[in-house]
Amino acid sequence: MQVTGKVVVVTGGANGIGKALCEAFHRAGAAKVVVADLDSAAARAVAAAVDGAAFQCDVAQEKHILHVIEETERQFGPIALFCSNAGIGGGFDPLSVNAGGSSDEPFARSWAIHVMAHIYAARHLIPRMKARGGGYFLNTISAAGLLSQVGSPAYSTTKHAAVGFAENLAISHKADGIKVSILCPQGVDTNMLRAIPKGPQSGDGDLTPEQVAQDALAGLAQETFLILPHPQVLGYMRRKTENYDRWIAGMAKIQAKMREDYGK
Repeated sequence: MQVTGKVVVVTGGANGIGKALCEAFHRAGAAKVVVADLDSAAARAVAAAVDGAAFQCDVAQEKHILHVIEETERQFGPIALFCSNAGIGGGFDPLSVNAGGSSDEPFARSWAIHVMAHIYAARHLIPRMKARGGGYFLNTISAAGLLSQVGSPAYSTTKHAAVGFAENLAISHKADGIKVSILCPQGVDTNMLRAIPKGPQSGDGDLTPEQVAQDALAGLAQETFLILPHPQVLGYMRRKTENYDRWIAGMAKIQAKMREDYGK
């Protein structure tokens, strides 16, 4: 897919990977880049810089996503590419005292943003895309959805679920001309990464958001389902599936080291 002349929506577009995606799509000649974010002021600033449009949007609320879709198509035309990019990094506990946590809140909030937001976008765009013969979803997930995230069961669980939904979205609607890519980086130098405890997501070649956005553009051009800005993730995936028990043992060693470091 080439974004030139296309209408593109990016959720979580006010900063980090989302902001870099908006800038990259603008440089690539998108007809209109729509920046959707909870932070309306920052969304407007990004939109102004890319000659785009901004909407305040809490992706955990279906009505907000529907509003963005309806208003974008009313004002600018059919959405060719919807980037479900918004995410949070809450629920990290380096000590992992109890993987089940102490309350539902981290799981519920992560589920709403990392899973249901993708579902809401598909729910309201699939009928429109089918009627016009196709469309594209780019879902920013994480290498944690393919591997795991030591210290955050909520993050790992919901990112795995996001991969599962994206797979089903691609399978169910391939015949409709609807394409799907998932963007799965490891550490990216964003506010979210800086706000969470250091762990295996850090120090394995942290990338800039701009580099991740360029990798996303390249993956879209090739219409690749799995976009891996950190190529080493493919090797980790292979080792995981080759010997799951060995992989679990290795991850448990990382967990033990985190407990040691943060328990001092």
